[in-house]
Order: sequence, then structure tokens, then C-alpha cells
Amino acid sequence: MDYTDDTDLKMIQSPITNHQSPITNYQSPIPNPLLPMKYLRYLVLSISVSILVALTGNGGKAVGALPPPEDIPEEILRTQIITEARSPIDGKRVTAAQYAQLQAQLQTSPPPTLSSPIREQVFLLRIRRFLLQFLPFLDI
Repeated sequence: MDYTDDTDLKMIQSPITNHQSPITNYQSPIPNPLLPMKYLRYLVLSISVSILVALTGNGGKAVGALPPPEDIPEEILRTQIITEARSPIDGKRVTAAQYAQLQAQLQTSPPPTLSSPIREQVFLLRIRRFLLQFLPFLDI
């Protein structure tokens, strides 16, 4: 590329068309009015963020990430022997001895059984529900 020196105008010869095009090197004597606005916006933004951080900070208070001092650590709670329990029947508090008796009674006594016609009805209802899942158009 050929460059010709001129104070106000530079001519650049294009290698493709072999044509010279003017490119002005003009600098305005008037300063850019947006440049001070840019700094002003930055200043306003930084002051706003500083105020926001100051207001939302903890204000010199103790950090709340630690448990309260009266809280018993989990390691100590794991080593303690549990002497109370809840009844599996109604959820009431029982002692360890009462809980052991309830567990023994539940294991030795057989679960209550339904009468034969009721068991047959339940069986038929389960079959009906199964069939209606795959054949919903049946009127059963």
C-alpha cells in the first residue's frame, strides 16, 4: 500500500481496485461531552454500591454461621444412650422398658386377619383396577 503524507488528508490506494479513497484525520477542537458523563456514571455507580454494601453488611455483629454456645455438639449426642422412645402404635412417649415390651407384643401377636368374603372383595377390586389401567374403555 502507498501512503502519501498530507496534513489534513491521507490518501490510501486500495490494492483491489487501484483506486485512491480519502480518509480524514480530523480531530475536533470541541472535547467529547460523553467522556465526563462516563466518569460521572462510574462515580455514581461506585458510590451506590459502596452504600449498598455498607447497609447490608453485618454491622459489626457476630457472624451467625456458628451454632449457639448452649447447643450440644452432635458428637456428644451420638454417644448418649437413648432412654426414651415413642410408641409405634400411637406415638406417645414411653420408657425403654415399655418400648421393649411393646415390640415383643407386636412380634408375638399375629396381625389381625380379614374375613374370607372381605379378602375376596379386595382381591377382585385389585384385579379390576389393574384391568382398567390397560383397558380403560371397559365398563366394569
